[in-house]
Amino acid sequence: MSHRRLVRRGFALEYLTLGWNAVGIVIVAFAATRARSVALVGFGLDSLIEVGASVVVVWELSGAGAGATRQRRGLRLIGVAFTALAAYLAVQSTVVLVEGVRPGHSPAGIGWTALTAAVMFALATGKARTGAALGNPVLATEGRVTLVDAILAIAVLAGLVLNAAAGWWWADPLAGYVLAGYATREVRTIWRDTRVEHGGVDVD
Repeated sequence: MSHRRLVRRGFALEYLTLGWNAVGIVIVAFAATRARSVALVGFGLDSLIEVGASVVVVWELSGAGAGATRQRRGLRLIGVAFTALAAYLAVQSTVVLVEGVRPGHSPAGIGWTALTAAVMFALATGKARTGAALGNPVLATEGRVTLVDAILAIAVLAGLVLNAAAGWWWADPLAGYVLAGYATREVRTIWRDTRVEHGGVDVD
């Protein structure tokens, strides 16, 4: 496949991600308010982080981010998104466990998170392959943000289903800790790679 077609595919993947998450923020906000679900609030914030990461990739693919230094900055911006996600999940999970927050049932939340998990897994796969074919680490790395979004959707879905079916309100915050650990590992990988590639020195 030609470079131009790969770039177009990269744009398409990012615009699909942006569109899906823009709609999702509205749906999740409605579901979270009705169910008083901390997990759904966290999922909505994750969608905002995913929107920001996609904007970084669109900026980079458009050519505005061309060059090693700007590409590295794009990677680090994605690393910041991972950091914010990990911090929020850790704090949110702790608060939920300590306070024993018990959300109500949310059929809308269950349906949307199930759909989102499937869509995000597909988008993450497409981004990883397209990023590798282009030799574009920004797109490939943002694909990992999308993968985290898919995993978080499954965790939130599991928490909502277990809460509705068995009253296991604590299932979601425990999964949140696992996801926070995963996001932290990705942050370390991004910073290590961007430092190693340039010998620990920023160059223009």
